[in-house]
Amino acid sequence: MSYRIGTFPAIAMAALFSFASCASAADQMPLEHWRSYSGVSWDKPENVQMPAVFSGSVNAPLAGIHFDAKGRAFVSTPRLISASAPATLNILDTDPQSGPARLTAFPSRERNAVDSAPDQNLRNVLGFYVDRKNGWLWALDMGFIAGETESPSGSQKLVVLDLDSGRTVKRIPLDGVADRKASFLNDVVVDENHRIAYISDSGSRSAPENRVGLIVVDFATGTARRVLNSHPALQIEPGVNVISHGAEVWPGKPLLIGINGIALSPDAETLYWTVTTGTHAYAVPTAVLKQHDSTDAQIAAQIQNLGTVGGNTDGLVTDAKGYLYITDVTHNGIVRYDPKTRKMLLIAANEAIKWPDTPAIRPDGDLIFTSSSLNDHFAGMVKLGHERYDLWRLRQDTNPPMNTR
Repeated sequence: MSYRIGTFPAIAMAALFSFASCASAADQMPLEHWRSYSGVSWDKPENVQMPAVFSGSVNAPLAGIHFDAKGRAFVSTPRLISASAPATLNILDTDPQSGPARLTAFPSRERNAVDSAPDQNLRNVLGFYVDRKNGWLWALDMGFIAGETESPSGSQKLVVLDLDSGRTVKRIPLDGVADRKASFLNDVVVDENHRIAYISDSGSRSAPENRVGLIVVDFATGTARRVLNSHPALQIEPGVNVISHGAEVWPGKPLLIGINGIALSPDAETLYWTVTTGTHAYAVPTAVLKQHDSTDAQIAAQIQNLGTVGGNTDGLVTDAKGYLYITDVTHNGIVRYDPKTRKMLLIAANEAIKWPDTPAIRPDGDLIFTSSSLNDHFAGMVKLGHERYDLWRLRQDTNPPMNTR
């Protein structure tokens, strides 16, 4: 993560907190504290005994989460704080509801190794995508690990893995479209029918300039191109700091993250994104992104500002009905956007949530999201033995009708 010195204008602060009043308590739906883990473990005891907590568990928070068609949960443990975690991409056993999160390296520990073959192995995965149609997992490797100022040659890549066997279906290099010193390859979403991936580059390692961009990857050709380089709609918003639980995150050293979460509409015709150090959501038709000769000016002309989300954000996901769900780190909950009415609503929140991160839709339609106090972990504020990695659930049948007050 990167920092800058700045202040938070009173008017912006007021806008962030006034949004919470847009939805009454009657509108908000109950969130279920679905799973709560005291650290992580890659230990495999031969019996039913509690597995041993990984010694570096405090530096391996659960970040991304997605579910395959069988309901298996895949999670990322990014190597942003420490490179000691045995794996950065894993399968999570969701049967235990407490104790350490029981992880199995995917596809294997060997292929998550950081000390060899940086162009082959998974080194640092934050964002990934589970492709249920093709039976694949698209893993976005940021390349660099904690302690490195430059990603090794070939380490920035998109790796497509078979969900059942773990074999590598295709490996697409990204060094040509991502700066090895400045890029922060954050999230990825996939048009499963056309096998086209969209990647957000937050540019956090080049803050305060933040060399943000959007990367479009064509699986068929194995090619990638970068668009909207440093465009304002992807950039941090001037005068906005990140607020969580009523306080500025890292006062005096503001968190600077540009474009972060991205999602596709169910028909894959619209790409959505938000900016963490910002308060707005945006959209653009994917048709113009898929045109190989489209210019940045032509793409920018079709960007839609969907308005303010109400707070700072992290992850996005859409459901089968076309609703867009956004994790709101300022109000500790979930905002829902209705593309038909173009209205935002904070539909669920809970003060016990610490930095809502990645939302995902299970095969049964329920929404699950991670909450692992990522801001505190990255600042070194969580002490060993005090790490808590939670999963929250919003049941499909409890979603309220879309309205604002």
